Amino acid sequence: MTPSLAGPLRDALLAADFTYDAVAGLLGAEAHAALSRNETTPALGRTTDGSPLATLVRLFLLQQPVPAVDAERALPGLVGRLAAEGMVAESAGEVAALLDCRPYGTDDPSAGSGTGDLWVVSDLTPALDGRPQQVTGDHVLGISPASTSLAQLTLREDVGSALDLGTGCGVQALHLAGHADRVVATDINPRALDLARFNAELNEVGDRVDVRDGSFFEPVAGERFDLIATNPPFVISPATGSRSDRLVYRDSGMPGDQVVEHVVRTAPQHLADGGWCQVLANWAIVGDRPWDERLAGWLPDDCDALVVQREVIDPSAYVELWLKDSGHHPAVGAGTIADYVARYDAWLSWLKDQGVTGIGFGWINLHRTGATGSAGSTSSARHRELVDWPYDVEQPIAPAIAEWAQARAAVVDPSSTLVVRPDVRQETVGPVGAEDPATILLRQQRGFRRARQVDTVVAAVVGACDGELPVGAILDAVAQLLGLDPAETSQRYLPEVVSLVGEAFLLPVQAD
Repeated sequence: MTPSLAGPLRDALLAADFTYDAVAGLLGAEAHAALSRNETTPALGRTTDGSPLATLVRLFLLQQPVPAVDAERALPGLVGRLAAEGMVAESAGEVAALLDCRPYGTDDPSAGSGTGDLWVVSDLTPALDGRPQQVTGDHVLGISPASTSLAQLTLREDVGSALDLGTGCGVQALHLAGHADRVVATDINPRALDLARFNAELNEVGDRVDVRDGSFFEPVAGERFDLIATNPPFVISPATGSRSDRLVYRDSGMPGDQVVEHVVRTAPQHLADGGWCQVLANWAIVGDRPWDERLAGWLPDDCDALVVQREVIDPSAYVELWLKDSGHHPAVGAGTIADYVARYDAWLSWLKDQGVTGIGFGWINLHRTGATGSAGSTSSARHRELVDWPYDVEQPIAPAIAEWAQARAAVVDPSSTLVVRPDVRQETVGPVGAEDPATILLRQQRGFRRARQVDTVVAAVVGACDGELPVGAILDAVAQLLGLDPAETSQRYLPEVVSLVGEAFLLPVQAD
């Protein structure tokens, strides 16, 4: 795609009001929801008026040929140029899309040029309306659940430099360009690199996005960044040496989860002091070994780390998921039953041979603090948390990641003054008429929405944290109120208070 075409195309898309909100309004809630499930039939009846907006929806989102006269009205002076670039095809008075171009709705106000409206060009969405799922090895994925999940995970503070590792069509680079002075986006797929450059120009951030060809960190050798965001090709499968044998957007060519381990171990070498690396990943659960024990061995010594396992599926379900994704399942693709069964058996057998009993999906967040916590270090401030958290969280989750880092860095002692986070609620459960509750829970309404069971002492201490008294005085007062020894109470419960601060139930009061 020629970058000089991006400006005129953007003008046409704006003139047609081809934005996320306008498309949603045209289709209505039911048809819009159906389209998110790759079903176009409900939308067809709502896009028949020949208007520029309806024409663009039919052409790109519904993958329907449109009359050439309507296409010219929606894309004035551009149809021939787009055909020459391979974005559309002209035939017998009609125009059909060869690439997908869609508005991108995001809650990130800084994304792109900051206008709130983004467009992403990628390969066509496969398997619309139950058509065979057929993708080539160099397929360039568009906006997907994985890309939106990573976008919601990524911190959005202003930074000097950011790296989108494995950019694909450039979705993360568009987000990063909204709050980074300089963005580098890397990939090994030439088609992805071409589309990422075009999308940067289409969204008026081409001057801030440097797209480079190369594998993983090779194109940025010797460079450091304030923020790295990556959704690497993490599918856990047998190694394949030939790029033609794999789908580059999801398969790294490395066996198992080595690609994720490589990213985690290597990223700190490319992080500036205080920098973050945020990874969306799969990892193998091997035998009876706890997943967190295995991943802890990957974590670098000079980084704090928050690793969150969001989901676990068994090997059979995992193989089925990705064989359907690649179009090898006869129900969704053009493959034969015999070929599907052979691929299924080979992949599943390989996983079993590796001792894989499950596959975890989640987030890996590394924060380069420089503190190693080793015996010879002057600091023991390295913080690691590996947590299994399949529960509902607030999206975007990025503010909660930043809050975690702040909470873990807080120093809490008896002189600290604390307040309860505003969204924390106390729940009590017990028999009807009982004087004391059987269970007391503290529950967050925002962020990770953590819940924590506490006893009456902790509940009383938390209830008294109003920013006035230091926590040491509160512990003494609660001990006296409950007839407990003050010294023993402080020794036992101060670590509980520290933990509550670390999980952001309590917040330190900042000195004026």
